[in-house]
Amino acid sequence: MDTDRLPGCYRHPDRDTGITCTRCERPICPECMISASVGFQCPECVRGGSGTGHRPTANAARTIAGGVVAEDPQLVTKILIGINVAVFFAGLLAPGLVVQLGLLGRYVEYFGGPVQGVSTGEYYRLLTSVFLHVEWWHIISNMIALWVIGGPLEAALGRTRYLAVYLLSGLGASALVYLLSAPNAPTVGASGAIFGLLGATVVLARRLRYEMRPVIIMVVLMLVLTFVPFGGAVRVSWQAHVGGLITGALVGLGMLTPTSAKHRALVQWGTCAVVFLLAAALIMLRTAELT
Repeated sequence: MDTDRLPGCYRHPDRDTGITCTRCERPICPECMISASVGFQCPECVRGGSGTGHRPTANAARTIAGGVVAEDPQLVTKILIGINVAVFFAGLLAPGLVVQLGLLGRYVEYFGGPVQGVSTGEYYRLLTSVFLHVEWWHIISNMIALWVIGGPLEAALGRTRYLAVYLLSGLGASALVYLLSAPNAPTVGASGAIFGLLGATVVLARRLRYEMRPVIIMVVLMLVLTFVPFGGAVRVSWQAHVGGLITGALVGLGMLTPTSAKHRALVQWGTCAVVFLLAAALIMLRTAELT
């Protein structure tokens, strides 16, 4: 065996080479080597990174919250609207969907029947209810608000952070409804999550030093409308609106608090974790009370 022979290229073993990839250190022949800022890299490392030893998104443009600027900055908002509309039409075809997936603390459909609701362990209702609507005016008004408020916020935060604000706001809204509402009163709708987006928008406007008066007026107007009675089967829930608004503002603070890039993720996702645990504590408190 010739111990002085050079190793073969990892892609072409019959080709001896003295060059190695600066990232994975595998031997590469002249055909496979790709120039990098330092030395050469193999094709796999170049495809799996930015060509500089970092992740592919390392040099991508970033939002104010540190998210990657996407080609379609409102994609998640469009998807959320699509899901809400699809579930609405599914509810028209299967009216029992509201009873099965709506937010109910503790409910018995008929005397002697099985007990249903969040307090029985059906915790999925806290989020599935956020995508349910039973009236045309309800779905239309909420989706318009989601597009108007959510679109610009998604562009500012980035997709992942925006979705975190939406889902946690929906959860926070449901938690307050569960805590303060009658356990047999059904509550559905995306308005709690949308109020959460509004709360995060207030934080964003303050961070960017925008004129706050129009945003504050919008918040006050929407809160006033919360207490105006509407006809139909849908009960406007002030608990959902207030809970969503507070949750969205808290998560927004975590997402938009100025911090170094090194600690940004820790602050942002740490805030999300704390808000989730606070909502979970309220849910457990109410469950213990009902059972």
